[in-house]
Amino acid sequence: MLLSELLSPDRVVLPLLADDRSSAIETLSRRLADLAGAPAEAVRDAVLERESVQSTGIGFGVAIPHGRSPAVRELTMVAGVSARPVPFDAIDGEPVRLFFLIVGPEASAGLHVKILSRIARLVRRDTVRQQLLEAATADAFYHAILDAETR
Repeated sequence: MLLSELLSPDRVVLPLLADDRSSAIETLSRRLADLAGAPAEAVRDAVLERESVQSTGIGFGVAIPHGRSPAVRELTMVAGVSARPVPFDAIDGEPVRLFFLIVGPEASAGLHVKILSRIARLVRRDTVRQQLLEAATADAFYHAILDAETR
């Protein structure tokens, strides 16, 4: 599955207004919950539970907070770009500006791992990361993902 199949412009929060890890997760969880028809608290709690094990800040100014919840019927993803760097306790110690939040039911575990891997591979490319960070609109962000997946 391609990221562009899970994302669409209405699933991109731009700008993401967040001062810390909690507010970034809260904002993205609310958007995902609205789209998935799930309680926002259930989505947020699933992500925070996973985050308590180890930070999902993967480095390069990117975080992929994620979790599993029976409140979400199918794997769902939202993304966001913060204008200001957000402290996130990332693996490289750097703050984060680029976020991908993923939540799905337990049954989607295999796809969940594949999507995490796909995001990590994509954002390791400097040019892709830069295009996503510079996207002025949700539509531009989505098209940067589409372009990156065809290269």
